[in-house]
Amino acid sequence: MAAGAAARRLPLRVRPRFARRVLRALCLGLALAGPLAQEAGAGVIGAEYGDPTTRYGHAVLGDDVEYGSLVLTVASTGGSGASLAADYKTSEILIRLPQDHVFEDIAPRLADVDGDGSPEVLVVETDVAAGAQLAVYDADGEKITETPHIGTRNRWLAPIGAADLDGDGHVEIAYVDRPHLAKTLRIWRFRDGALHEVASKAGLTNHRIGEDFITSGIRDCGQGAELVMVSGDWRRIIAARLQDGEITAREIGPFDPDTRLADALACR
Repeated sequence: MAAGAAARRLPLRVRPRFARRVLRALCLGLALAGPLAQEAGAGVIGAEYGDPTTRYGHAVLGDDVEYGSLVLTVASTGGSGASLAADYKTSEILIRLPQDHVFEDIAPRLADVDGDGSPEVLVVETDVAAGAQLAVYDADGEKITETPHIGTRNRWLAPIGAADLDGDGHVEIAYVDRPHLAKTLRIWRFRDGALHEVASKAGLTNHRIGEDFITSGIRDCGQGAELVMVSGDWRRIIAARLQDGEITAREIGPFDPDTRLADALACR
């Protein structure tokens, strides 16, 4: 999974229920090319936020609307050997947050974090008093792991994506901690059922206050996975790697606000 520069949160007033169904159908189409083609049962094939709410009011993504629930679309099959999408049955799992939490995010992200061939769901979940955290939900709707909350209200994190960044067989999840203030890249490894922070690097960002998209992603141009984001002053595109528990970063070109990271993420 890579959250690229094209990821955008549509304004609530132009994102009716039918539009969210289109997004869910897209997730289904992508999933059918992967986990659903396996001979075993499936898992999460789509996710979306629901219950829009203004109970937090941080407005970091351009408006004061966040979300109070998460809906997972889960596929399963009753018999072995099923290989066609028509053989799968789908159901929905609703996860509703308490009143002192919101999903402060653009969209849920699907990624196989535990390596079992079926994706988990990555979200930004915010405690109204303690700020944002990154959380991971499984196909049963259970939160299986999470990072600590930042520690105070109106503090946010912007996900980059998830991948095996150093080739050790374990998936890492990367985000920028407080992209407008601390501007710190943090990388967490999922291992033994939990997230463990393995590295961090200051001076990097992927979001400006009020933008309804995140400017970052993960690419592989033939030499392994790289995180792509922007320098803290928004002048240069930065590529970063995780090697031996350390983050190494290099400039790969000037940042263009019109094209953002499209060329860099396409290895051009």
